Amino acid sequence: MTYETLDSELINALLADGRASFRSLAEDLDVSVTTISNHLEDLEEDGIIQGYTPIIDYGKLGYDVTGILQLKAAGGSLPDLADRLRAHKQMVSVYEVTGDYDIIAIGKFQNTDDMNEHIKELLADADIEESSTSIVLNAAAEYDQFELDAE
Repeated sequence: MTYETLDSELINALLADGRASFRSLAEDLDVSVTTISNHLEDLEEDGIIQGYTPIIDYGKLGYDVTGILQLKAAGGSLPDLADRLRAHKQMVSVYEVTGDYDIIAIGKFQNTDDMNEHIKELLADADIEESSTSIVLNAAAEYDQFELDAE
């Protein structure tokens, strides 16, 4: 491994174990703890690593329904609408997209009644011109991240 590939190797090591200590990362990557600390600090300052968070299985906490909302925004309201959706507690992803709709939002709900109630609240927003909602039947992959090429 060279220092050019250290950042990629470090990211890959954190993807495998986000709770790894600096010491274990240094041992695994055959560099000093100070080198690990400095590289992590740079990756965080550059916004490449944006935080460390657990991956939650919402289904095991009673949020059994995943809803996908496709929304058309009125006029120039897209940024504000996206911000309001992002602030909604149960929305786990909000994307501004191209195509027939302007926003795709993904939310976790306790059941279809809970989803229906929240969607009706959201759709009362005057900035939403049109919507389409889908319910996920099976999550074949969710929260996946991929390793970086380190060559």
